[in-house]
Amino acid sequence: MVSGIDISFMQRALNLAELARGRTSPNPIVGAVIVKDGNVIGEGYHQRAGADHAEVAAIKAAGGDVKDATVYVTLEPCCHTGRTGPCTSALIEAGVARVLVASLDPSAKVNGKGVKLLEAAGIEVEILNGAVAARARSQNEAFRKHAVTGLPFVIFKSAMSLDGKIATSTGDSRWISGEESRALVHAMRAEADAIAVGSGTAAIDDPMLTCRLPGDYKQPLRIVFDSGAGMDPASKLAKTAKDVKTLVFVVEGASPERTRSLQKAGIDVIETSASEGRVAVGEALTRLGSMDPPVLSLLLEGGPTLAASFVEAGVVDKVMFFVAPRIIGGQAARTPVEGQGFRLVGESMPLYRMGYGQIGDDILITAYTAEEEW
Repeated sequence: MVSGIDISFMQRALNLAELARGRTSPNPIVGAVIVKDGNVIGEGYHQRAGADHAEVAAIKAAGGDVKDATVYVTLEPCCHTGRTGPCTSALIEAGVARVLVASLDPSAKVNGKGVKLLEAAGIEVEILNGAVAARARSQNEAFRKHAVTGLPFVIFKSAMSLDGKIATSTGDSRWISGEESRALVHAMRAEADAIAVGSGTAAIDDPMLTCRLPGDYKQPLRIVFDSGAGMDPASKLAKTAKDVKTLVFVVEGASPERTRSLQKAGIDVIETSASEGRVAVGEALTRLGSMDPPVLSLLLEGGPTLAASFVEAGVVDKVMFFVAPRIIGGQAARTPVEGQGFRLVGESMPLYRMGYGQIGDDILITAYTAEEEW
């Protein structure tokens, strides 16, 4: 029977997991708390890929003496050997009496097997549900989607005026959103495995696509969807490609000369089949999901033509729209999603689990394209 105090300890484990946000990919973020006689005797979290998993970190923090204790862990303990040993074995050998799990691990190597091993060893296992379980699943939405589908979790981010414009009719877009929103975007970049733009955005904005927050943050893989390999070898992306990993998707038959100039700059170039003359989005995502290490999360930043390709292909998982308190107007001013659009309102892409909050003077609207978490 799960009690209120159990929920409190699990909330603590969930908070611990968040300390490693953006630092563990391709592994999930996981927190663990060990309690005996009502007191916390050890806690830990998975800090980075290759480091101790949360359960092992918590056991070590407790000095190894956790016999008959209760363990609260945000994700089902693993039961296979990778860069570290199986957490199920560590828990069984430590002699814990009870394990509470906030969410099951959907990956093929686990997917309930960890729970069964613990139960077979005589350990009481309880799997939570409700709001705490939903939060645990949400923490690892990218990991969970990739585990089930082999594809990256796609977040479509855009900043727009109150009347839905992402740039003026002259193409000016700096800055629609405020400083606080832009800082949050850099935090999002630090958490994402990859960030993508189209060839138009790469040409017009000449972006760096890096996280520029102070501190030790990893840089995402920078991706440009550039069907004809027309990216300027003198662009910031090309000039810094040897320092920050950069990938360009082109279609089969793209200019060999332009492709070679990009490769000479240190850019990885991947060919896909063409979809209406453009890079096939679904094929590109499959390639990203099968890389070593795989891309679990992709932040889609622009522009409206690339966004339309993702929306129309039905591969967006989450939208994050920053709405600024300004009106731009203009029939020629661009909107976040262009392309062909949907013929009927009833055919358009519905959104679920919508939330909103104020970021400085802006409003951030977040929503998902599926009703339930992965």
